[in-house]
Amino acid sequence: MPLPDPALVVLIGASGSGKSTWALERYRRAEVVSSDDLRGVVGSGPADLDASADAFDLLERIVAARLSRGLTTVVDTLGLDAERRIAWRDAARAAGLPAIAVLLDTPGDECRRRNARRDRPVPAPVLAEQVRRAAAVPTTLAAEMWDQVEVVSGAGDSYGLVPNRNLDRSNTAVWDQTAASTSSHGLEVVLQLSRFPWGEDPGLWVREMALAADQAGFAGLALMDHLIQIPQVDSAWQPIPEPWVALGLVAGLDTRLKLGTLCTPATFRPAGVTAKAAATLDALSGGRAFLGVGAGWWEREHAAYGLPFPAAAERLDLLETTIETCRAIWAPGTKAYDGERVRLPETTSYPRPAHEIPIIVGGNGERRTLAIAARLGDACNLPSEVEVLTHKLEVLDRHLAATDRTRDDVAVTVLDLPIVGSDREDAWARVERLRGRTPAAAFARRTHAGTVDQHRARYAELQAIGVSTVFVGVRGLESPDEVRSLAGLNK
Repeated sequence: MPLPDPALVVLIGASGSGKSTWALERYRRAEVVSSDDLRGVVGSGPADLDASADAFDLLERIVAARLSRGLTTVVDTLGLDAERRIAWRDAARAAGLPAIAVLLDTPGDECRRRNARRDRPVPAPVLAEQVRRAAAVPTTLAAEMWDQVEVVSGAGDSYGLVPNRNLDRSNTAVWDQTAASTSSHGLEVVLQLSRFPWGEDPGLWVREMALAADQAGFAGLALMDHLIQIPQVDSAWQPIPEPWVALGLVAGLDTRLKLGTLCTPATFRPAGVTAKAAATLDALSGGRAFLGVGAGWWEREHAAYGLPFPAAAERLDLLETTIETCRAIWAPGTKAYDGERVRLPETTSYPRPAHEIPIIVGGNGERRTLAIAARLGDACNLPSEVEVLTHKLEVLDRHLAATDRTRDDVAVTVLDLPIVGSDREDAWARVERLRGRTPAAAFARRTHAGTVDQHRARYAELQAIGVSTVFVGVRGLESPDEVRSLAGLNK
């Protein structure tokens, strides 16, 4: 079902048309607000019509509360009252959510057959009137200006879709199912590890996570390069290893994984030491190393480890120096080097890299960082949000044009930090566990919380605008089994 999410979804159909079955096959039970269920809460059971007024009063309050929090809300009632429908539509728009009408177009004979099997059937004359009113709804819906109308047959097969072309989809990023999950995205997906909940055996955990990444079909493994765990990921007292040492451990495993950092700050190590570390990893891994490098940004870790933290302009100068130094040291021979920023009396560095190590420039500052990437990088790592990415690519292209380089010379990679669940219920459970004090809907939207297939659909969109590699840092990732469950991202 190509429905935006989060959204208000109003179900419409006679008793026995399959509304509840349709909803519970596609949404979490907590997202479905059912008048029958609420009659069971405030009355003697779902068929207690005497409790209808109280049930609908409660339904309206629940719908209003969920919409105010930006949460997907599926209204499971008959939906045959146009005045109620329009009120729900207007409430959704006031909350900034798209309003969707789903009409269950089930033949009257099928509704009557299902109704007859119920413990408390709806009286035949009442059901006949519902079927009559439901048959007249399509004409009414056309004038109600819903953001989207979906007509579903009694068997659950969609055969009619009427989208409103004026729909603002800026609030529909969570579990967006508009792209077919079967499409092949055609780009590399590299697993980035940022948390290290390794328990009593750190080495075993790292090895098993790497082997699981290889088994799941990831193209590579990237590690963050920080001295203290960053607050965006976990608390400062959680472990975060020195990445080049940890990658050396992984290089000894029998995998096909590309290995590297995303990103190494130019402020952490002398440029030549970074070049030596990357060359050694490349030699040990048989030519599978890459170097993600940036200017550095977190002053706290520099102060804690006694490292200078110069002003931004100086850090960017150091980034240029680091890239130039690495290129010089990795080049053939042991000759002196006299370049734009770097002078070396010799370039004696063994072991030599086993292949030409790609340098990925991290950061998206528009004036200098993207200019450095355009001029010196093999790739540029950018945010994965499509709107932001599209703008940054326009800036990158301007810098490339100024250096007579193109996207063929500088690949585009992105860092994506999603929540991935085995199904909708699991994805939402992860949202609740990880969101902290952030409102659930906002956190789910920010992390594109969804299933593997839905993230593959997102990656297809990224590939279409020029992305070649996605570094995916799945939030809350803890075990090798969780890594293997991500295998579909790489199909």
